Amino acid sequence: MYDEVLIPTDGSESAERAAQYATVLAAAYDSTVHVLSVVDERDYDGVEREGADAGKTAAEQQANEAVDAVAALVSRERAGGDRVTTRVTVGVPSEAILAYVDEAGIDLVVMGTHGRTGVERFLIGSVAERVVRHADVPVLTVRAADRLPSWEPIERLLVPTDGSEASFAALSHAFDIAARFDALVEGLAVVDERSKTSVYTVETALEEVVGGLEATAQNATEHLAGRAREHGVDVETSVVDGIPSRTICAHAETSGADLVVLASHGRTGLAHYLLGSVAERVVRNATVPVLTVPAPIRDE
Repeated sequence: MYDEVLIPTDGSESAERAAQYATVLAAAYDSTVHVLSVVDERDYDGVEREGADAGKTAAEQQANEAVDAVAALVSRERAGGDRVTTRVTVGVPSEAILAYVDEAGIDLVVMGTHGRTGVERFLIGSVAERVVRHADVPVLTVRAADRLPSWEPIERLLVPTDGSEASFAALSHAFDIAARFDALVEGLAVVDERSKTSVYTVETALEEVVGGLEATAQNATEHLAGRAREHGVDVETSVVDGIPSRTICAHAETSGADLVVLASHGRTGLAHYLLGSVAERVVRNATVPVLTVPAPIRDE
């Protein structure tokens, strides 16, 4: 499933943490590993040429050191470590990463996330969030603070579902990882508590709406469990009330999940920037690594 794994790195702590996690997966899948570092050309906009050239040279040296460090890590920690390709390029980081995904036939991107916060993050977004939003392949994001110790096997996966076909796009990835690591899958459906007080009309009794939402959630987890058993994977399910992104993040921490696997199928355009997608909110706030699997996107 993951023959070609890409690790973008900027030398940061979260990028190093992602490289450690990528190495675990690459060993399990016998993957070829690609390590990429992008010198951000925008840092030199408006700088006089001599200063820009000097700055780029220094940045490229740092990028080469970051790439070499990750390549050495991969080679040291897995058999067949010679299957590592490295590149340093200049460009806009998210665009360069996405272009490399297409060029090299990448199956999985594993990257650190340490994006901006506050108004700046809202307007610009982090590199990881841009890659998650636009990549046609799964993206695993890892923060420096993620609590999974280096090299520890994956024992428990949390797989949120809302019963939609889009959410089911993540299931095959979750089940394959669980089978390789002999891990337990927990299917989680969140009944959005905001719908209980806002989604009904004069003609529709509130209890009917709530009952329908809970039935949909229950059906979603039952579908997930049935497919997990078909793959020979151990599974358990939960249906809880809450705000989806917050509840997923909290549940991942309290349940002891080592990895969250979910589909990315949020809003686009203005609605996206106003509300954000559940997947991106989970990527931003979860305390464990998150694997997002692309699914068809539609405007709402």
